[in-house]
Amino acid sequence: MNNKTLQRWAPFVTAIAMLLIWQAVCALFSIADFIFPSPLTIAQAMGQYAAPIAEAAWKTFWVTMLGFAIAIVVGVLLGFLVGSSRMAYAALYPLLVGFNAVPKAAIVPILIVWFGIGIGPGILTAFLISFFPITVNIATGLATLEPELEDVLRVLGAKRWDVLVKVGLPRSMPYFYGSLKIAITLAFVGTVLAEMTAGDSGIGYLMQSAGSQQRMPLAFAGLVVIGTMAMAMYELFSLVEKRTTGWAHRGSQGE
Repeated sequence: MNNKTLQRWAPFVTAIAMLLIWQAVCALFSIADFIFPSPLTIAQAMGQYAAPIAEAAWKTFWVTMLGFAIAIVVGVLLGFLVGSSRMAYAALYPLLVGFNAVPKAAIVPILIVWFGIGIGPGILTAFLISFFPITVNIATGLATLEPELEDVLRVLGAKRWDVLVKVGLPRSMPYFYGSLKIAITLAFVGTVLAEMTAGDSGIGYLMQSAGSQQRMPLAFAGLVVIGTMAMAMYELFSLVEKRTTGWAHRGSQGE
């Protein structure tokens, strides 16, 4: 079995081992389901409540995707602005860092006042929590363009805009895909946070309701669904990254 095969199967083997240990601990110490349910109990809850879980998951998924789509547009535009101008970098970057440091849980009550209960706070929280990594990575990719390369292109007649669009942006693509893989997981966190605080549906609302009724297997089932959706989107972006920016990873193919 070669190294690539081992790497491919390593996450599955690790997950199975963790589940077996988890199940063994719950059985050995007779832990009550309303305190810490076992994987088997969680799987039974997922089967028993499959329909409401699927409905809630679909709601959370498309709300997250809407917020994430807005984050991509805003993040790319802001990243291009910040990374292409030293003045814009000096003026905007500290403000962006300060805003990102604000706990998003503190913003949700404000969004409730402005937009009420429903999908509005979920979309906006997913956007607010996920646009910053995209902005920073695009800006980094543009700002770290080698001065020597830019000088050569300018000597050859390229204008500043040509350098940014034809060289800077393609060079930023690995940074961009790296930010997407981080941002999509954060977007799910933002949506669930808003649903638990200001939602009337979705996985977050389902988990909040289950927790208040001490139906912990159902609450943990919601966690499993959220983690699965986030991992699936992460792998999707990883696949797209490998297909479109293979040139940036060719040195690590043999590892």
